Amino acid sequence: MIDTVSQKKILVVDDEIDVTELLSYHLRQRGFVVQAVNDPKRVLEAARMFTPDLVVLDIMMPGLSGLQVCRMMRADSRLKTIPIIFLSAKTEEGDRIEGFESGADDYVCKPFSPKELMLRVMAILKRFGDSDDEPANIEINGIEMDIEHHKVKVEGNPIELTATEFRLLKLLMLERGKVQTREVLLQKVWNYENDIETRTVDTHMRRLREKLGEEASWLETVRGVGYRMIERR
Repeated sequence: MIDTVSQKKILVVDDEIDVTELLSYHLRQRGFVVQAVNDPKRVLEAARMFTPDLVVLDIMMPGLSGLQVCRMMRADSRLKTIPIIFLSAKTEEGDRIEGFESGADDYVCKPFSPKELMLRVMAILKRFGDSDDEPANIEINGIEMDIEHHKVKVEGNPIELTATEFRLLKLLMLERGKVQTREVLLQKVWNYENDIETRTVDTHMRRLREKLGEEASWLETVRGVGYRMIERR
């Protein structure tokens, strides 16, 4: 049993029983508490009861797709901050972008390596479990961030961010004025050293800008490098 993960709970969702059994076995070997669901219509109820720290979610399921389940979770106040890793046999770039745009935090293609998936799970739990010294609230321009309660307001109006979008905005606000390369953002926000496309950063940044509305103008693209947040002068 690994102490750092022994109390972490993972919800595994796939309509194929052999897949959930395989994943459950490897996750339990790592010390996780696991619950498997094979009926996508039961996911929200199971998630509310089980309160997982992370969900591994298949996309192509009969009756209700993983994309639909993800959007439903992001619309649920009790489930919206739970990180989600998609599993999918759909490997095209457009498919991955659609997955991220639906609110997922990572995307793993089938057939997958259990070792790779375990690394992805550990990386996401590490980044969402970080407890660095940081202020309880940040306010820049018209953006207010309540870190403790995971809330963001733009010009006084609350907006809904996924856990990854929240973490990305927080980093840019905390390190305002500094250019963050895509590689640095992958390390600090996604906790990945490599093996993930930098386009992932661009996709999340586009979604974040859409949600910030007019205040998105303070998120500056540094062509060929990355992004930074600037302040009113």
